[in-house]
This record gives sequence, structure tokens and C-alpha cells, in this order.
Amino acid sequence: MPERREHDLLGELALPAECPWGIHTERARRNFALGGGLVPPQLIRAYAQVKKACCLANAELGFLGTGVAAALAAACDEVAAGQHVEAFPLDALQGGAGTSTNLNLNEVLANLALDRLGQPRGTWQVVHPLDHVNCHQSTNDTYPTALKVASIHALREASASFQALQGALQRREQAFAGIVSLGRTEGMGAVPMTLGQMFGAAAEAVSRDRWRTFKCEERLRVVNLGGTAIGTGLGAPRAYIFLVIEKLRQVTGLGMSRAENLPGETAHADAFVEVSGILKAAAVNLIKIGRDLRLQHMLGDIRLPVVQAGSSIMPGKVNPVVVESVIQAGMRACAEDALVAQCAAGGTLQICEFLPLLAQALLGEIDLLANAARLLAAHVDGIEADAEVCTRHLNASPGIVTAWVPLIGYEAATALVQRGTKEGVMDWRAFLEREFGTEKVAELLRPESLLSLGYR
Repeated sequence: MPERREHDLLGELALPAECPWGIHTERARRNFALGGGLVPPQLIRAYAQVKKACCLANAELGFLGTGVAAALAAACDEVAAGQHVEAFPLDALQGGAGTSTNLNLNEVLANLALDRLGQPRGTWQVVHPLDHVNCHQSTNDTYPTALKVASIHALREASASFQALQGALQRREQAFAGIVSLGRTEGMGAVPMTLGQMFGAAAEAVSRDRWRTFKCEERLRVVNLGGTAIGTGLGAPRAYIFLVIEKLRQVTGLGMSRAENLPGETAHADAFVEVSGILKAAAVNLIKIGRDLRLQHMLGDIRLPVVQAGSSIMPGKVNPVVVESVIQAGMRACAEDALVAQCAAGGTLQICEFLPLLAQALLGEIDLLANAARLLAAHVDGIEADAEVCTRHLNASPGIVTAWVPLIGYEAATALVQRGTKEGVMDWRAFLEREFGTEKVAELLRPESLLSLGYR
């Protein structure tokens, strides 16, 4: 097989002639064989957008020739579109604050540009990974910028998923608006409410997640691109520093802005922690909603869709597997949030060394929650209610007497419960009908009365 030889600080390596990457990527590929998963593909795509913005700025300022710039920009477009996935083989858990990923992008984009120019791969004198592709850049400004771009794109998808889940829950809210059920607190029967109100409460929680997720992209729009190594802009011309952010807005279509304090933006990763914390709220809501649906299914108030057999030994057993998978996704997302916090806290002086793990955790958290919300939305649409079971649970609970407290007072209502309990009442509705009449009971327990705010 034909080879090409490349050199770096440590010496030389032989690579296959058509290898899409170069010596820096190859060393990293061998050094970080941890099996921690590859660099997130959405980060690679966003990084290619950042590289294109840098390319356009350098071309406009005359630092890149027209032919090289055009070929390089086209290569960036291909990678940003998800092509050449096989050219990015690095483990996500790499040392060096993401330097290896940056070098991987530089080498691959240089070779793709060389392909377009009709030159053999590795002909660095024509398109050089560092002198051309990485011109006026550092890993320390391009990597966090790429992570913010990738995160914003992912957050928008997550917000759409939460919107879908909110809509599904609202449809159940409307479908079950006329079914009176038993509200429960502390795991015990409490007071009457409609089954629709239960789903409406969940829909409201998800609506907050949708709004928070949509709004938190604002925390990510401020970037340190142009700050190079530690935010001082060393090695980059002033004109480039001001121009490159305009090119980034143009390439990504996002409202990105340059940080006023570039060293501060380079040294600290707290914006990612804030976003992750907001996402943790969504994870908690998914766990809570999933557990509630599983419990209501077990109690018989609702029937979850049957999606697969539940046991390898018990014929006919069906489990609530979809909501259980959503619960686990929420748990995993909470764990990813803890990783994001640890990585940001682990930064030292002018840099956050653990951005590679932070990137994997944050992007994984966003994708996991988006997928879980989308999965649960489809499942919720198939939920059915068992009105007879809801009525049976309601009538069997002394909590129904609470509806009479405004009429007869707490002490009298307590005495009523004590008398009914002593008599062994099993149907509290019938008991109340004997005490107050059928019409009065029907009036207090009709869905319209329960849906109104307070009593009249």
C-alpha cells in the first residue's frame, strides 16, 4: 500500500497515502485508546462551521489565497453537513483540552481541500493544517466556540421535543377532562380531581422545560473566538479578531457575539454548567412524570400502550418499559450534569483542560433528554383512561369528605369520617348521598366544579 511520511516535534510516522488525517491525529488515536466513545459528531460538525468562519475572515483580510480559501471553505461545508465521519476517529476522553480534536479537523480539512485542488493528500506546502486551516486560531478559542454552537443547535432540537411532549400531555388533559379521579399525596388517597388535571399539571411542568431550554441558548451566544491561547489575542491581527465573529454569525445563522472579557471567557466554563443545570430540571421532570405514569398504570387509573412482552418466564406479563426507559434517561442526564460541573470546576488558571469530557457529557445530556421527551410524547398519545377504576378509587376514599369542609367545617367533617370508618363504609359517595342527598353530592363532585378554581 502506498505510504506518505509526515513529521512533527517527536519525529516521523508513516501513514497510508490516502489517509484523511495526519501525524497529529494518528498519535492521538494511538495515545487515547480508552473506549470512552468517539468525539460527538455534532461537535465535529459545529467545529467545521467555526473553521469556515475563520477561513472566510482570513481570506477577506488577504491571509489565504482565493483558491485555497475556496477549497477549504467547501471542505468545511462537507464536514458540517455530516460527511467524512470516518475521518474523525479520536476518543472523546483525550487530554490537552481538545487540542487533538482541533488538529484532527485541521488535517482532515487540509486534505479535503487538497483533494479539490487536485493535489495528493499530505501536500502541506499547498494547504497546511496549521499555517492555513488553523491560521490565527488556538484550540482554546475554537473548541469552546464550537461546543457552544453545537449546544445551541442541540438545544433547539430539545426544545422542539419538549414542545411535542407538552402537546401530547395537553391532548390527554382534554381527553380526560370529564373523568373524576382521586388525587393522592404521600402515596395515600387525598381529594377529588379530574384525571385531565393530572395530565395538565405534567404538561405545565414540561412547558417550563420547553421555555427554559429555548431561553438558555442565550447563555451560550457569547464566545471567545479570536482570543487565541488564553484570551489575549496573541498571534491574531486585530482586524481578524473583530471580523471573525461576523463570519461566525454568517456561517451558523446564530446570534453569536464576542465576549467583552476574552481571558475570562477562555478561563471559565460556567456558562455550560448553567445550561446543564437548567437541563437537569427537565431531567427531574421526566423522571417524575415517568414514575407517576407508571404508578397510575399500576393502580389501574390509566392503561399505558403495550409495546412488547414483559417477561422471559411469565407468559402474558407486560411491563411499562417505555416510561422506565425515560426514567433511566433522566437519571443518566442528572449524572451527566454532575460531570459537567466537575469538568468546569477542574479548570486551572487560564484554561479548562477537561472540555473534552464536558463536551461529551453536555451534548450527551441534551440529546438524551430530547430523545426521551420525543419517545414519551408518542407513548402518551396512546394512553387510555379507565373511568370505572377512577370512580371506584374515588368512592373508596374518605378523602372525598374534604369537599364538604367549607359547608360543615373541619370538626364536623372529621366526625363524619370517624363515623363512616367505624361503620366500615366502603363506598363513601353512597355514604355522603345518604347524609346530604344525591343532588348535592353530584354538584360538588362534577368535573366542572373540580376544574373551577376554589368553591362557589
